[in-house]
Amino acid sequence: MKERIESAIAADMRLFLESLCRKFHQQGGRACLVGGAVRDALRGEAVTDIDIEVYGLEPGCIEAVLKRFGRVDAVGKAFGVFKLHGKPVDVSLPRREQRTGPRHQDFQIEGDPFMSPEEAAQRRDFSINALSWDWCAGKLLDPCGGIEDLRQRLLRHVSPRFAEDPLRVLRGMQFIARFELRPAAETINLCQQLDPLHLPVERVMEEWRKLILQGQSISAGLNFLQVTGWLQYYPELQALSGCEQDPHWHPEGDVWQHTLHCMDAFARTRVGEPWEDWVVGLAVLCHDMGKPQTSFRDEGGRIRSPRHDIEGVPVAERFLRRLTRQKAVFEAVLPLVREHMRPHDLYSSRAGSSAIRKLALRVGRIERLIRVSAADFGGRPPLPADDFKAGRWLQAQVEELELQQSATKPIVQGRDLIALGLKPGVHFKALLDDCFEAQLNGLFSDVEGGLDYLKTLVKENLK
Repeated sequence: MKERIESAIAADMRLFLESLCRKFHQQGGRACLVGGAVRDALRGEAVTDIDIEVYGLEPGCIEAVLKRFGRVDAVGKAFGVFKLHGKPVDVSLPRREQRTGPRHQDFQIEGDPFMSPEEAAQRRDFSINALSWDWCAGKLLDPCGGIEDLRQRLLRHVSPRFAEDPLRVLRGMQFIARFELRPAAETINLCQQLDPLHLPVERVMEEWRKLILQGQSISAGLNFLQVTGWLQYYPELQALSGCEQDPHWHPEGDVWQHTLHCMDAFARTRVGEPWEDWVVGLAVLCHDMGKPQTSFRDEGGRIRSPRHDIEGVPVAERFLRRLTRQKAVFEAVLPLVREHMRPHDLYSSRAGSSAIRKLALRVGRIERLIRVSAADFGGRPPLPADDFKAGRWLQAQVEELELQQSATKPIVQGRDLIALGLKPGVHFKALLDDCFEAQLNGLFSDVEGGLDYLKTLVKENLK
């Protein structure tokens, strides 16, 4: 076990932890690695961020020991939490927490150096996060059965105190997705009694970010929301369940099942750039939110959803506002929802460069749209997901037109009008818009061509 834990930590960090924990031990304390670091090490994952709880020492003594290793930032000095500057290590006292109100921050927290590790573990959320490793003794402490739960891939809450923090339901969502766990029945029952009504948006968003950026089985995390009844707090998602689709195009089932498959398809193709994956993942999650209000059966009995891409934009916006206040998220995600069917449409009509340039202008980065459309295409099992001809065709067009990673930018600028002797005014916008439209239509592609077009345009306007 010792080798397994320590091999997950880089050699230089192991030497540092050995020295630090020994210093605490020499002062009469007991230093234990706790929480996610121990869980991840036992799962065979590399550990970079480390939390240490120190038992048996007062805060002043802990801070004095830490100062031997560098600058100390007391981020929670009132209840004993310290950061070592330049090290991915947080050091804290074990602490007691008591809820004092309905809000997420309504807790009275008090450090208690004389708690036992077993007692301290009771404030953790899930058994797999209640593990600790006594570095000097080389001993694993597992008071809540986390090892067996890890072996069985089971997510189980530690105690009834779990209910004091409803954010833990969303933590459960992303843990299930990241580690491919199944929730214990008693944990589901407890989560069904909680609600997110007083949770701050920022904390909610962080759990959704982990779901989308790290989830291996995002569908499992979303299904956890459904079985716990938490989809009711995201009505835009809840409406997808039971919304039928034409089985010819969607043999996988309703829009909810389709969305789950799409999210797993997205997870298999993340690119590792957090912002890009966050934007694309949200767009995939939201792309069919317009179907519940647009779907109907035609006279032949076929299910159709006309304009669901357009009608889905305000629905997606309402959903996103439950997660974030970041304007950049809305600006990046909503155009992808609106245009998610365009790659297939452009491919079917073998559209020209003008249509592709205009699409790039509307969505910003057209590679994002290709990824969203690919996940949509891949979310229809048992139909094959590896024959996305529209995506390959559009990507080739993007490369040929040199539109990678950006939309087309106007070649002709206001300074060019001034250089021709024109005085700035409201007429500038009409001239620049005309030049940009001509550029998008392929009438010119460089500065020289743009200026020639501009001169001709100015002459015509002077007639």
